[in-house]
Amino acid sequence: MLSFILMEKRLQKILAEMGIASRRKAEELILEGRVTVNGKPAVLGMKADPSRDHIKLDGKLLTKPEPKVYLMFNKPRSVVTTLYDPEGRPTVKDYLKGVKYRVYPVGRLDFDSEGLLLLTNDGEFAHQVLHPSKKIPKTYLVKVKGILEDKEIKKLERGIKLEDGITAPAKIKKVRKAQNNSWLEITIHEGKKRQIRRMLERVGHPVIRLKRIRINGLELGDLKPGEFRYLSSDEVKKLKYTI
Repeated sequence: MLSFILMEKRLQKILAEMGIASRRKAEELILEGRVTVNGKPAVLGMKADPSRDHIKLDGKLLTKPEPKVYLMFNKPRSVVTTLYDPEGRPTVKDYLKGVKYRVYPVGRLDFDSEGLLLLTNDGEFAHQVLHPSKKIPKTYLVKVKGILEDKEIKKLERGIKLEDGITAPAKIKKVRKAQNNSWLEITIHEGKKRQIRRMLERVGHPVIRLKRIRINGLELGDLKPGEFRYLSSDEVKKLKYTI
């Protein structure tokens, strides 16, 4: 009886470990009534044993999880960070030719933003990377209108008041400047919607271009826009170890 208890896990965690979706998305699937356990509708918070219970999604029995896959993708501008877009715009899925397993984005980049995006079928890994408590640093190369003064940079570093709260301290580094604009390297660990764009608009310097170049020490490197590559086992271990 003890071994049975130890094998039970929360249903959303089981779905994440099976590569079905992140924990958050798995919770949505349960709330939508798309998951059943032993023929009965699942409820949020319930536990199950994947080796004993019959867990189904949309009527399909879930079996042994697929091998875990981890990708780095250089998202181009004007691409939606989803696997499907009802408006018919290009999505990241359009660039994943040859990937055998269903992977999904870890977080998102805005339609007009570009750069490093992780994709995986490891829901637990995605949950860890995205959870605010982990404070995973993400670094962006940003081109803005105008020349930022030191006092404006200090405001950004301390935190900017936005509609959904004050941003956490950021790291700002001047990269270069031209006659009418500036290039900055900005590191944050939050995930507020369009956060960097809103921060810079608040200090009067709208973003012209935004590219994510680093996540937790993992560099985009020379990967070209629209290209992807599999993470090495060492890279995956490094990311998992630090989170």
